[in-house]
Amino acid sequence: MEVTITVNGRTHTKSVEPRMLLVHFLREELGLTGTHIGCDSSHCGACTVLVDGTPLKSCTYLAVMANGRSVETVEGLKQGGKLHVIQEEFKEQHGLQCGYCTPGMMLVGKALLEENPNPTDDEVRFAISGNICRCTGYMNIVKSIQAAGKRMQAESADAAE
Repeated sequence: MEVTITVNGRTHTKSVEPRMLLVHFLREELGLTGTHIGCDSSHCGACTVLVDGTPLKSCTYLAVMANGRSVETVEGLKQGGKLHVIQEEFKEQHGLQCGYCTPGMMLVGKALLEENPNPTDDEVRFAISGNICRCTGYMNIVKSIQAAGKRMQAESADAAE
């Protein structure tokens, strides 16, 4: 089947097997290896991407289901050579250790902040509850997402002035 998927702002048209998972399309067809494969059953969240702005587990989502849709991967966060605020805050707040879960955590965090720029600890924990981290204990992930939200609000206020 032929699919046309916009990934990180670039449109790609490719022939794929109907059973190809989105995670394999991203990694094998487009070379975007920031989307990780952790469990193949949607339990760990390492494969999380944003499809039309909504976090989805790409290990159980077919590439043909993304036909005509917009997908954002962790590679798409960086714009114009500049890290996204959420990437900077994961670094500053020590929200990562091994980094395997980090792309999915960042994308879930970005989606949360677009809906709720000032989430509580519980709201962040609920949002990331589908993403497993085996290293950090989550405290610094929560801090990273909240710090990114505060910075985004401050930058928005500065831009409005």
